[in-house]
Amino acid sequence: MPVFMLLVVMMVAEIAVIVAVGQAIGALVTVLLLIAVSMVGVAMLRRQGANTFAALGDALRNRRDPQPQMVDGMLIGLAAGLVIFPGFVSDVLALFLLFPPTRAIVRRRVIRSAERRRPQQVIVVDSEVVRDQPIVIDAVREDRD
Repeated sequence: MPVFMLLVVMMVAEIAVIVAVGQAIGALVTVLLLIAVSMVGVAMLRRQGANTFAALGDALRNRRDPQPQMVDGMLIGLAAGLVIFPGFVSDVLALFLLFPPTRAIVRRRVIRSAERRRPQQVIVVDSEVVRDQPIVIDAVREDRD
């Protein structure tokens, strides 16, 4: 599904949920709830982003595989985009990605998917360029006298 269609579906879903919640609990409470959920998302985003950045640095210093931390960083970045997108559906998806146990489930699936797509055999050819004749440059600058 193209990204544009996904965004259109997401916007329609967000509007439908906001209208339904607004009719159930009132417009002012809905707006306050949207603001509160976004603030919680931003606070979790800061905390999880800092933790992941520190874990990535630790993995690199100790020469461990940084792949899980890199995928976590990517998922936290995706969650940041979802937190910025106004609405309940995107905020719930962002909180799902920011909560470490649920993010670990998504991380494992992303890593497994990437490993399936990775080429099984990599051939490295060590070579050297050998020229038959030396390279001669016959350029003469006209501006020099």
